[in-house]
Amino acid sequence: MQRLAMDLRMLSRELSLYLEHQVRVGFFGSGVGLSLILGFSVAYACYYLSSIAKKPQLVTGGESFSRFLQNHCPVVTETYYPTVWCWESRGQTLLRPFITSKPSVQYRNELIKTADGGQISLDWFDNCNSKCYMDATTRPTVLLLPGLTGTSKESYILHMIHLSEELGYRCVVFNNRGVAGENLLTPRTYCCANTEDLETVIHHVHRLYPSAPFLAAGVSMGGMLLLNYLGKIGPKTPLKAAATFSVGWNTFACSESLEKPLNWLLFNYYLTTCLQSSVNKHRHMFVKQIDMDHVMKAKSIREFDKRFTSVMFGYQTIDDYYTDASPNRRLKSVGIPVLCLNSVDDVFSPSHAIPIETARQNPNVALVLTSYGGHIGFLEGIWPRQSTYMDRVFKQFVQAMVEHGHELSSM
Repeated sequence: MQRLAMDLRMLSRELSLYLEHQVRVGFFGSGVGLSLILGFSVAYACYYLSSIAKKPQLVTGGESFSRFLQNHCPVVTETYYPTVWCWESRGQTLLRPFITSKPSVQYRNELIKTADGGQISLDWFDNCNSKCYMDATTRPTVLLLPGLTGTSKESYILHMIHLSEELGYRCVVFNNRGVAGENLLTPRTYCCANTEDLETVIHHVHRLYPSAPFLAAGVSMGGMLLLNYLGKIGPKTPLKAAATFSVGWNTFACSESLEKPLNWLLFNYYLTTCLQSSVNKHRHMFVKQIDMDHVMKAKSIREFDKRFTSVMFGYQTIDDYYTDASPNRRLKSVGIPVLCLNSVDDVFSPSHAIPIETARQNPNVALVLTSYGGHIGFLEGIWPRQSTYMDRVFKQFVQAMVEHGHELSSM
């Protein structure tokens, strides 16, 4: 609120200077133009403050988790002020990768082997200069899972690492097979229904630092994968807590929304070409089991999944795969504290598919639902380069779980 007020004061000051030096004669000099500008500005400000800027809806399955968040993660109860000139879902979604900064991060890469002979690329940010947690064996570790075709280079991942660095934590990014430049050793990629690679990574990291608090955060498809893992394994995980952002809760609903003409044009077709590019680089690994020419002719994510992903992971039909991939089915079985941030205007995850009633039945789950924010957008402020609402939720929640998580077990 204070930052928004400061931004608005700055904008008003700049507008006043502009009018003072530039608006001197003619139509504007008469005062009519100035009155129109001021009238429009006041009307827009009233509309924005009454209809756009709102507190998120906090849905929890237990009073203790709700109180914990209000005490230690207050951002989830504060009014979210979307960027005043770009609050619509598609605008936020499209603009975020271009307008937000990309903090510089130096990674240490590690390739680990899998049971089937494959390999997974992990990018570590060790934070050896941490002043809060100088002992590496107990330094909190945050596992980060990027989106559908994302890697450790995504701006939202870099921001999470920068915020974790401020807290003194260590981060490790789980790059899905074949997307981060490493060779594909077996004819297998990834999907959000199959959690075997994630289980391998979690156990590997925990073996390295068994005494360190261990958390995870997943974005978009990475969040779907994380929730499916947590729903399958319940409380028997080394993770202390988890957070997800812009998760697609029901894969059927997500696909249907993204196939609407405008959404297909803006998002679906582009993401389909990204998926095709990621598998075409390893084309020689798949030709014996998959018709790659048919895959490369797909015009939507659903067609790609039908021709490639569902075949790759042995599903009889695309419906079988989409049913298994939807995390709403497993939310009731999550056994550790999980915070899930979604915007109800996200075209990737329609609001009617968000499992509000299921969340209310699990004391470990908290949904934070904003009215605006788009898909991995959550831009705020006049010029949102350095931080987003999503970033602030991430930072406050992981810090709350590391420093005060013990309070939940005693509530």
